[in-house]
Amino acid sequence: MTNFELPIPDGTGIYTFPDDLLTAHDAWQKQLAQTPKEPLILRAPHDGTEYLIAERSPTGRPVIVIEPHHDDVTLSAAGLFLKAPRPLTVVTVFTKSSSVHPALEEIYPTIEVVSELRALEATQAFRPLAALHIQLDHKDADPPYRPYTPAALEAVLADLERIVAEHPDAELLAPAGVTRHPDHLLVHDAARRLGCRWFFEDLAYWPTYALSTDDQHLFQLRAGSQLVPELADITEVLLDKQTLLHLHASQMHPARARYRTARHAWTTGHALGPGRFAERYFRTKEAA
Repeated sequence: MTNFELPIPDGTGIYTFPDDLLTAHDAWQKQLAQTPKEPLILRAPHDGTEYLIAERSPTGRPVIVIEPHHDDVTLSAAGLFLKAPRPLTVVTVFTKSSSVHPALEEIYPTIEVVSELRALEATQAFRPLAALHIQLDHKDADPPYRPYTPAALEAVLADLERIVAEHPDAELLAPAGVTRHPDHLLVHDAARRLGCRWFFEDLAYWPTYALSTDDQHLFQLRAGSQLVPELADITEVLLDKQTLLHLHASQMHPARARYRTARHAWTTGHALGPGRFAERYFRTKEAA
């Protein structure tokens, strides 16, 4: 997609990579501005910055993606659908949130304004994917985190069952429960109850970001050999995925923090060959 080489976080680049990728993203934006076909203009709700991106034309079997929070699809699965767009319905389960970067807490001091901001961010991020966005009305978990309750699972499951029944031909995609946050684990368990067999590696921005050793161990204990990993090469759309991440400005502050997913994608994609970037997905054994 680009006519210049992507930076690689190798050697000394492990330290310069965020700035190198920022430079590459700026160059990509300038290149898009010169293309004959007019790109979409996306506007970050927090600071009003405008970004350019090519609109996609979805084809194939519809997909319902169930995400715990407003940025989970963008963080974990946007590359796949930018590269291979399919008719998409995104269901965000926990839409009431006070989770915002500490530097912005005075600007967004209440659940209402934070929730509105995050919904606007998601609306912009889903535009190039032509996704239908369904937002449920559940409150996300507050720290200190505790296991979700059976009643909370049943309430979410009832909402999801209704939506899935309205889209009988759609394939389901949900978080694998890699991130050990109760909202992620609840959505994963609800999706399994719905018959979901396809899961994305959820890369939320927690202190144990990008699968620390203990998170990997806990995930392996929980999933065992039930989930078979598969990689999706997103190298050609990496910079477009970064554009969508820029829209979630308040959640990835300062700007350099927006590139941690790219470093993880490079580590993941190394199995595909040098210089590749990838997202990781899982299939249940019977679906693999």
